[in-house]
Amino acid sequence: EARGRRSLAITTDVSDSDSLQALAADAIAKFGKVDILVNAAGRTVRRPTLEVSDAEWEEIMDTNLTGMLRACRAFGRHMIERRYGRIINIGSLTSVVALYEVAAYGASKAGVAALTKSLAVEWAPHGVCVNAILPGVFRTALNEGLLDGTDRGRELLMRTPMKRFGQPEEVAGAAVFLASEAASFVTGHLLAVDGGFLASGVNQ
Repeated sequence: EARGRRSLAITTDVSDSDSLQALAADAIAKFGKVDILVNAAGRTVRRPTLEVSDAEWEEIMDTNLTGMLRACRAFGRHMIERRYGRIINIGSLTSVVALYEVAAYGASKAGVAALTKSLAVEWAPHGVCVNAILPGVFRTALNEGLLDGTDRGRELLMRTPMKRFGQPEEVAGAAVFLASEAASFVTGHLLAVDGGFLASGVNQ
């Protein structure tokens, strides 16, 4: 608002379809339309798969994958009616490769990739583009204790050809592109922002 833009802050629960439907209704009432949806809610647990409880597995799936579907449904109807929309889902390196002791997270993010492609194909005739960003190694609330001065952090740096962790603005730039008219013919794409991690294939 300090920059002359309108804003609306609403607390929502991605595990509750009614909450997301209310969010969509409030946003449309405030702004008249919604052009862009970014699905970024996520959670994880780092533990051997045999030690992950059913409840933990289900909570991760419900937040990371089913929550994304709920949000896409809530806003997708409006976008399809308007014949315009940009949906950007936040995936992960684990959308396409396995990382150690994050099986539930990886399975959920592989689902994000598959659902992104399915919705892209289904909604393309209605003017709605659906893509996903696959961030590489960035410092986030989910991994802040993992990266600095640890064997795991050093391993991830070794596997990243650019030999550094990503910066938030580098993911933001990818999102701006996918939300813009420059990406009007891009849908069903998984855009890795990873310093070459997925391309390298082997340890550097």
